[in-house]
Amino acid sequence: MTVYIDPPTWPGHGRMWSHLVSDTSFAELHAFAARLGAPRRAFERDHYDLPAERYADAVALGAVEVGSRELVARLRAAGLRRRKRRQRT
Repeated sequence: MTVYIDPPTWPGHGRMWSHLVSDTSFAELHAFAARLGAPRRAFERDHYDLPAERYADAVALGAVEVGSRELVARLRAAGLRRRKRRQRT
């Protein structure tokens, strides 16, 4: 039961972002995010988007630092990966 975070290398809205995921359950992820003070609106399909300035807080709370590829691999291995749906044209 671990929560993982990748480096804040994802640009958006004038900031850099990290992704926060669980290798166990969404319940574990939501509980961790709540302790961190991350708003539920930051949850997107299978992860929380976390701004760079909250990265150290997440690590201090126990999130394990991994690269982005490892983060996705752990999410898939746990069966928690939810791919973005394609939009019909």
